[in-house]
Amino acid sequence: MSAEDLEKYETEMELQLYREYRDVVGLFSYVIETERRFYLANEYQIEVRNSTDGEVFFELTLRDAWVWDMFRPARFVKNVRVVTFKDINVEELTKAEL
Repeated sequence: MSAEDLEKYETEMELQLYREYRDVVGLFSYVIETERRFYLANEYQIEVRNSTDGEVFFELTLRDAWVWDMFRPARFVKNVRVVTFKDINVEELTKAEL
């Protein structure tokens, strides 16, 4: 497989992922971004924790979520738990008027 073929494949996978995102975004209430992943979810909880050496970290729990990851075969997940020392961004999506 040439570098051009690989780039074409990855571009097609990203386009397919974007189309799936566009189709499912209306099913969710929140967009949540961590340092490693981008999620859509209907429920979330963030707990601020302290490690034994005094550092602060966050424990994020998501329910009924969708994961932006083109290498993952199943992007819908029932429960997700993320532990991170980095920022977490949460935005509430507005529901379109019917």
